[in-house]
Parts: sequence; C-alpha cells; structure tokens
Amino acid sequence: MSLTMQRRDFLKAVPAGAFVLAQAAKGEPLISAAWDSPGAVVLEPFDYMGVKLLGSRWSDQYHAAREAYYHVSNNDILKGYRSAANLDAPGDALGGWCARNSNTVLGQWLSGMARMYRAAGDTEMRDKAIQLITEFAKTVKPNGDCGMRHYPYDKLVCGLVDMKKYAGYDDAIPLLERVTDFAMKNLDRENQPAVPKQIYQGRPHEWYTLAENLYRAYQVTGNSMFREFAAVWHYPAFWSKFADTSSPADAYGVHAYSHVNTFSSAAMAYAVTGDPAYLRIIKNAYDYMQNTQCYATGGYGPREEFAVPDVTLLRSLGLRYDCFEAVCGSWAGFKLSRYLTSFTGAARYGDWMERLFYNGVGASLRFQTTGKNFYYADYRLAGGMKAYNWEPFTCCSGSYIQNVSDYHNLIYYKDPDGKGLYVNLFVPSEVVWKRADGDVKMTQTTSYPAEETSTLTLSMSGTKEFSLSFRVPEWARGASVKINSVAANVTCAPGTWATMKRAWNSGDTVELRIPLPLRMQPIDRVHTDVVAIVRGPAVMALEADYHEPNFRLPSNDDDLNQWIVPDTAPGTFLVKLPGGDKERVRSKVRPYYDMVESFCYKMYFDRTKLPEPL
Repeated sequence: MSLTMQRRDFLKAVPAGAFVLAQAAKGEPLISAAWDSPGAVVLEPFDYMGVKLLGSRWSDQYHAAREAYYHVSNNDILKGYRSAANLDAPGDALGGWCARNSNTVLGQWLSGMARMYRAAGDTEMRDKAIQLITEFAKTVKPNGDCGMRHYPYDKLVCGLVDMKKYAGYDDAIPLLERVTDFAMKNLDRENQPAVPKQIYQGRPHEWYTLAENLYRAYQVTGNSMFREFAAVWHYPAFWSKFADTSSPADAYGVHAYSHVNTFSSAAMAYAVTGDPAYLRIIKNAYDYMQNTQCYATGGYGPREEFAVPDVTLLRSLGLRYDCFEAVCGSWAGFKLSRYLTSFTGAARYGDWMERLFYNGVGASLRFQTTGKNFYYADYRLAGGMKAYNWEPFTCCSGSYIQNVSDYHNLIYYKDPDGKGLYVNLFVPSEVVWKRADGDVKMTQTTSYPAEETSTLTLSMSGTKEFSLSFRVPEWARGASVKINSVAANVTCAPGTWATMKRAWNSGDTVELRIPLPLRMQPIDRVHTDVVAIVRGPAVMALEADYHEPNFRLPSNDDDLNQWIVPDTAPGTFLVKLPGGDKERVRSKVRPYYDMVESFCYKMYFDRTKLPEPL
C-alpha cells in the first residue's frame, strides 16, 4: 500500500486533531499527502472589485489614508536601500522604525496600493507602487539578496503577490522568484516555538507567519517552489494546541498579533491542501479568541500577549495602557474572520470583523504623511486616551493601508455559483454583482450603528431571481425586514444569515432593522461586574474631561437603558441618574470611535466599587 493510502486510511480511522498531534510529535510539517486539492469555498468576498464606499467616517478614513500614503516621497522610502547599494540616494530617511530602511513597511505598502487600485481604479497609486518596485529591484543583489530577514520578507512576498493579483503587474513575479530563491537558501530555519515570557515572537522573527503569503504566491503563479517553501513555516507546536479544543490550557503568553496572524497561515494551508485538520484548528482558534482573549471592542493582547483566560484582561485594566495593538491586530482579525466565513459560509464569523471595524482600526487615529500612526488602544478603568505612538513609521503604519483598503472586502459576499448575495457589514456603500444574466447593483444607505436601519436598493435590467441575505449579529434580538415598505416574514435568528429569495426588480428596496439597546459586557467570564457599555457592535465611552459626580452602573441592562438616554445627536447619550438634577451628569456617552486625540474617556466600569474621593 502506498504511503498516500496509508495516511488516507489513518485519517479515516482517527480524528483530524490526533493526526495533527502525531505529525507534530514526529517533527514533521503539518501537512498530509492524503489531502491535495483546494479547500472548499462556500462564500466568496468580492476581492476588492465592484464595491464602492459611500460617504461615512470610514470612507473619509480611507480617502485620508490614500492621500497620506500617496504623498510619502518615493525617494524617502527608497533612500536606505539605495544608500546600502551605493546608488544615488536623494531624499531623507523616513525615521523611526524606518530610519535605516523601509523594511518594516515596504511590502505592506505595496499590498495596500495594489488593493486600492483594484478597489477604486486608483492608477496613480498603482503607478507609485510600480515605481517603488522598479527602483527597489535595482538595489537587490544579483543572487536575490534584498537584505530582508523573515518579517520584512514575508511582507514583501505579500506586496509582490498583490501587485500581480490586484494590479496586474507581471514584473512583480520575477522579482518575487529571485528573492524567494535566495530566502530558501539563506533564511534561518531554527523555527523555535514562542513560549510564555519569551520576548515577543520566537526565533527567528515571526517565522510562523510566512506560510500564508507563500501559499498565496503558489495560488497566483502555480510555481511549486512557493508551496514547498510555505510548508517549511508550518507551526505544529502551536497549531496543534487547537486541534481538538477551543480551550487549550497553555496557549497564553505568546505574542498576540503574530499568533493570530499565524492562523491565517493555517487557513491558507487548508485552502491549498484541503486538509480538514487546518480548518478545525482555525475554527477552534477563533472560538478561543472570542471566549477568552477579546475585550468588548474585539481587541486583544494586553502588552502584546495572549491573556491568561479570566485573569489577564482584568489586570490589564489597572496596569496597562497598551491594551490592544489596534491596527496590526485588526488586520489579523479581519483575515482570520474572512477565511472562516469563506470556508464555512457561517454568518457568525462576521461579528468579529464588525467589532474590529468599529472599535479597532476604524476607531484609530489617522495615519499622517510624517509617519505618525496610532498603535495602542487604551482601555484602563481609571480612564484612557487616544494618542499617536512616540515613534513614526511603526509596524502599524504598514498594516494601516491594508486595513482601510480591506474595508472594500468586508462588506459583501456572494455564492460561487451566482445564486446569492450576502450583506456582512452595514456600511454606506454600493456593490456591482456580475451575473451571467446581467449585473445587479445594490446601494446600501445607512447611519448604522448610530441608528438601527439600513436600506438596500436594487438596480438591474429585467427581473432576476436570487437570494439576498444579511448577517444577523449574535447579540441582535428582534431584527426585522421590510421589502418595498411592507413587513416581510423573514427569519432573523441571531448568528445566522436572514435570507430572502424571490424575483427582484429594479427599484426594489429592503429595509433592515436591527434594534440597538444598550447592554453591559463583562471583561471576562469570571469578573462579571467589570463591564463595558455596548450598543450593537459599538463600544460606548463616557466623556471623562469634566469634574463630575462619581457613580456606579446599575446591575442590569433594563436599568441601564433608563439611566442612559438618547441625546439629540444619533448614537450619543445623556446620563440621567436616579435622584434628579442633584445627580446631573454633563458628560455624554458616545461611541468610542468618536473619541478624538488626547480626549479623556472611560470605557470600563466596576459596578461593585464607587471610586474613592480624593
């Protein structure tokens, strides 16, 4: 019997997780010859094509980012590389994390520029990226040595893949092949697993994130070199913890962002090989994050570490301002959630995307051409504040452009067979869905989550039959639908897709209503009296820049909705405590994403304690 058949029979006989653990124990790559066909895709994102952001704070954020990145001088970006290659090097070094060269950000900037071109037809941004690649290539040595170790090489692979895939730039691939040939011969493969209390990422630097983009390179090029090199960077020592459980006992203490990011490598291993072990791992990892690692915002990783379940998140509120690496962490969460939505078709994976969209990168301060960027989100019980990082051009300035470009790729999904259109996020936007029987354009008009409704308007030629679905968040109760202003009998169960299948005509409208009462969300499963106020997907914050009476939150959500009442501006609330005017509070409760730079706010509250007077 062949080795392939032996492994196939073995997989039939034992759970997938047991096979993964057996592979890990033998020190073998976490890959099986028994599975060698692409993983199934149930839902497809629009892959940055056909989606347009309409007027909102998030489209404003996207356009501001586009302008900021576009106006960073190419000479400044390239200066370190040209100097090292003894070429003419006009311009000034970027500074901060990019003082020596732009390794920290180059690949991600190329990726973001390519995605902006695909999403918005931004030829100026594509031309900028092509010039960067052309000039950077002149600094790469003939043997393919580009002066990058694991972390920047991984980002460069991503950028070059995206320039081919999304910008149609064929010349990116010969450069990618050249630098990868060198990397295969020279990158350190020590591959030590990260362990608690180890400084950050294990050795060598975040090696376990490399497989994702190398598998993507294989998909784009068909070159088996990339697939073989991707398998080198599998992470069985960590992935196997999630093979059979979403509650591993010893997964905490490792670098948070990169260890969420490594699950995207496992996701791409599933996409390429079809081995269900990988899908099982990332599903369990997602549940581990939601059950034990996330604040109400969807953020995670105080001090950039996975938390000890039911312990560390609470402690961080008293000790740390660096609660969440907001920009990079959002990027990793977006990717893992999108992979799971695509592979499973389950609506529930959109909930994390939504929380990070509103409370993560979507609530961050904007990137500045000077390199100022938001890094850490501050959730401390005593009060927090949004501030730029003290150093410019950090890792988060690399992932910021990818995040805001990704807004186009989070809102809608479609069936691979063209039978259904899915609304994942409720964001002002339009989508053009190309079908064999003609295009369908849908425009989404909404002020969500400030207000409860979103209206979808269809435009098409003739009558077309298809299903239209929208995600009902797991927290949502009482969601409802109107079709052409008439109440529709549509099942809107929390955590599922609410689906309407019918013959549609141009001008048809669908009004979605998702009630948004205030609720209190505990910091973890044990400390249920330390809570954040949440409205829909948006975490609310109390203005903390006034001399106000101290007060405790009530014990239940019904009383909370009596104490905190709508103000005149949608989504903003007044505090009306029992006792009338003598307990009047001037500070308002508003979405965390509304909080501006250097303004004090309170996000978390301890219902058991009244702060001690001075």
